[in-house]
Amino acid sequence: MKKIIAIAVSLLAVAFVANAQSRSLGVRLGYGGEVSYQHTLSADNFLEVDAGWGYKSVSIGAAYDFQIAPVGPFGFYAGPSAQIWAGGDDDFVLGVGGQLGLEYLFDEIPLQISLDWRPVFTLVPGTGFGWQSVGLGVRYLF
Repeated sequence: MKKIIAIAVSLLAVAFVANAQSRSLGVRLGYGGEVSYQHTLSADNFLEVDAGWGYKSVSIGAAYDFQIAPVGPFGFYAGPSAQIWAGGDDDFVLGVGGQLGLEYLFDEIPLQISLDWRPVFTLVPGTGFGWQSVGLGVRYLF
């Protein structure tokens, strides 16, 4: 019986902590489109995962971002990222880089708007640099 109570309390504690962290879901539009999910890990950092589509290609990317200078409803963030593309001119592309952005959180409604830049160094199939990935994100906070 003690084990069942301990397991139940542990599950409730995990659920409480998971619900206490804010999350957002929406889209990021740039060269193509992406479904974007953000999960706050602490007061100063968050994880962003994106699944996208572009001209004859699909992609998956992730970034681990740090809040640099929150000013009121505005937040500046930056962090490392990794991306994988399939399709297009090359069958498979792997890249690492970063993300630098600005976000605005509305007070009255659970909405976030962001503008970010993702420079990427491609590693596979060959090395290169892409600097043109600018995107506008709109996400619902829950």
